[in-house]
Amino acid sequence: MGAGDLSAALWQERRQLELLLFRLETQRLHVAAGNTQWLIFTASEVESVLDRLRFEALARNVESAAVAAEWGLPAQATLVELIAAAPQGSWPTVLREHLDGLRELLGRLGDTARASEEMLASLQLPAATGDPAEMLEQLTMAGNIDRALAITRRAAQPLMAQYLGDDANSH
Repeated sequence: MGAGDLSAALWQERRQLELLLFRLETQRLHVAAGNTQWLIFTASEVESVLDRLRFEALARNVESAAVAAEWGLPAQATLVELIAAAPQGSWPTVLREHLDGLRELLGRLGDTARASEEMLASLQLPAATGDPAEMLEQLTMAGNIDRALAITRRAAQPLMAQYLGDDANSH
């Protein structure tokens, strides 16, 4: 374990955040196009990436704690603190590039998640006519919208923002 392993873990996490951004944008585009029948699939894809991100965050935390200990910091050190404590050489630059890339991704994720949430919240269900099949379809769509909203609200990644040392992005 070392700075190289931390950098590799950060790259993996960045890749998953990019995939999350792609999945959220895909969901938003489908909703904007009126393809609400795909919400069940788009929400599942977003949720799948969120699940993988939990494991990537765990791997990053393990690597980060090892580097923090090696550089004389507490295990919960932020990426900003790691950059400040990094030995002279390439690590401050490499870690700063990760910090900048992750901050940019979190900003884009936040914007996309907010736009998706607003779009999902504004969806109108068709009026029920009393036909049991239409009522079932309406209930199913309402459930799909609620699920997509709940999953989209989880996309903000506040723990990543804390790790970066930028709690302002976690709101």
